[in-house]
Order: sequence, then structure tokens, then C-alpha cells
Amino acid sequence: MSPAARSGTAARAGAGPQSVGRIFAILDAVVQTRSGVALAELARLTASPKTSLVGLLAGMLAEGCLVRDDAGRYRLGPRVQLLAVRTMAGRELSELLRPILAALVEATGETAVLGTIAPDASLALYVDVVESANAIRYAVKVGERRELYCTAMGKVLLAHFDADRLKRYLREVPRQRFTASTITGARELAAELAKIRETGLARSDGERVAGATALAAPVFGPDGAVAAALLIAGPSERMRARSRDHERLLREAAAACTRLAGGAPPPIGSWG
Repeated sequence: MSPAARSGTAARAGAGPQSVGRIFAILDAVVQTRSGVALAELARLTASPKTSLVGLLAGMLAEGCLVRDDAGRYRLGPRVQLLAVRTMAGRELSELLRPILAALVEATGETAVLGTIAPDASLALYVDVVESANAIRYAVKVGERRELYCTAMGKVLLAHFDADRLKRYLREVPRQRFTASTITGARELAAELAKIRETGLARSDGERVAGATALAAPVFGPDGAVAAALLIAGPSERMRARSRDHERLLREAAAACTRLAGGAPPPIGSWG
């Protein structure tokens, strides 16, 4: 092997660990802000040349570890968020939160679901389910996915997208009308999402499946962003009969999940 070839091999061998270190430095920088970080700021925070970051950032975008808004600012992507939801101190977060889901089912008599954004699509992903003991109940499986715009869980997640990401979603994602109650208009949906951010609760009353009603609340992570959503669902008649109780119990359970996740809700008015 020529000296030049040996030199090139050595350089490549040293590039791997250095790249891994820079990836973690990028993640550390991005996680500290909800408004995103521009390339120049990342270069300063990571003490790295812009040219050395461009390729890493492109790869992280492609893998869903980061997202980039229209202003060119980088934020955590759905793949990292999903890992954060699934893992905490070496354990599945869903495992840690399961007792809260089980208690919520016992208190409400309805199915409880924990979910987050799917890492590869603008869909809600169910990561844990505790089903109701009722013969007639809301039944779903871990790993199932649902649309964001017409489900309670999806609307909670969608309501907490940053403003640019939400605009892209409303502009680019087709919205099928599943029932007569499905909201498909961009203005109508945007108005409902604003109400969800204000009240902290989302409801889907027969929008995805006729006769089924669901209520969802956000679970916040350490950075103040929504890490997951907690949902209860069941037959519409039963859910409507205990609407106020369900809202109170769900708020309490979602707050308990947030505390267990080491999170805290963002300051009022901080969205966007």
C-alpha cells in the first residue's frame, strides 16, 4: 500500500468516531431550543466548520433524526422523538407509563392508548394500549397508525407542530372524509388545533369511525415539546355520558405521565 493510500485509510478510520461525536454535539445543541438552530449557530455551538456539518446534517435529515423548517433551522426529528418516548434510563418509557394507563382504564372504564408521531410519516403511532374490560370497547393494537387530522391523538400531536411544519402539513397532506363528521377543510382544522392548544385537550367524535369517541391530551418531554399523547376512547354514548369526568381524569393522567417522563409543559403562548 502506498503512503498516500495508507494516509487516506487512516483519515477514514479516524472520521467515524469524529462524525459520531459531531452527531451527538448537533443533537445536544438542537435539543436545547424549541425554535430550532441554524447552520451558522450549529457550527459555533459544536465548534465545527460548516463544511463538515453539511453532510452530517443531510444524513440526519434523511434518517428522520432532524427536520429543517423553511427558515433553514434544524429541530429534532420524529425518529429521535420516538426513541425518547420508547427509552428512558435504559427502560421503555411505555413500560414506565403503563401503570398510569392501567389506572386510567380502571377509573374511566375505557381503553387507554399512548402514542407518538410515526418516525417515517405524518401519522400517529400507537406505542402502548391497555384495553377496556367492557365487551363493547375501543380495540386497537400496538404499532397501528392513524391519521393526524381526524383522530383525537393525532390532533393533539398536530396541534403542537411548529408553525412552519403545520403549514406544510395542511398544504401537502391529503385529508379523506371518513364520516360526515370528518374535518377536512384547512381553515376549520387550523381553528380546531388552535382551540386544542388553548384547552390542552382534543376530541374526536365519530370523525374516524362512526360511533366511536376519543379524548386525548399531550405528554410533554424535558424540552417542553410534546413527546407523546395519551388517549381514552370508547363507544360515543358511554364517552358522552361521562365527558366531564373523563376530561378531568385524562388531564391528571397526562400530567402524571409528563412528570414521570421528566417533562414540563411549555410556557403559555410559547407555541410557534
